[in-house]
Amino acid sequence: MNMRHLFLLLGLLVSFSASAQVMTDEKLKVVFQLTSNDTLVHKALVKQLNNLLNAAPNVRAEVVCHNNGITFLQSAVTKQSAGIRELASKGIDFVACENTLRERKIKKEDLVDDIRTVPAGLVEIILKQKDNWAYIKAGF
Repeated sequence: MNMRHLFLLLGLLVSFSASAQVMTDEKLKVVFQLTSNDTLVHKALVKQLNNLLNAAPNVRAEVVCHNNGITFLQSAVTKQSAGIRELASKGIDFVACENTLRERKIKKEDLVDDIRTVPAGLVEIILKQKDNWAYIKAGF
């Protein structure tokens, strides 16, 4: 290996290291919007959130559930209670839209424990984006 190849390899390693550092930057903030009642979407979301935490342990993430996505947070309906609780214990914030709760006559007590509510899910997402949070639409 000549010096030119060595410097090229060294440059690539430094570049890769810098990219990995960006992925774990504490300033990374992501808001997920969930509007689907599809249990496969719910399962995929839990997997994506775990993958996100593995790649960027210091990420700040919030999942805003409204419309049909509220079923993800309903204790009696969701198949992801354990996953939600585990992710919440790792700092993922799960949020329910109060407009949706009111329209569907769902009580806060009917949600998985420790779920935060906001007056309007869409406004929550807009405020996060205004504060430079990345936006992800959950689903396929």
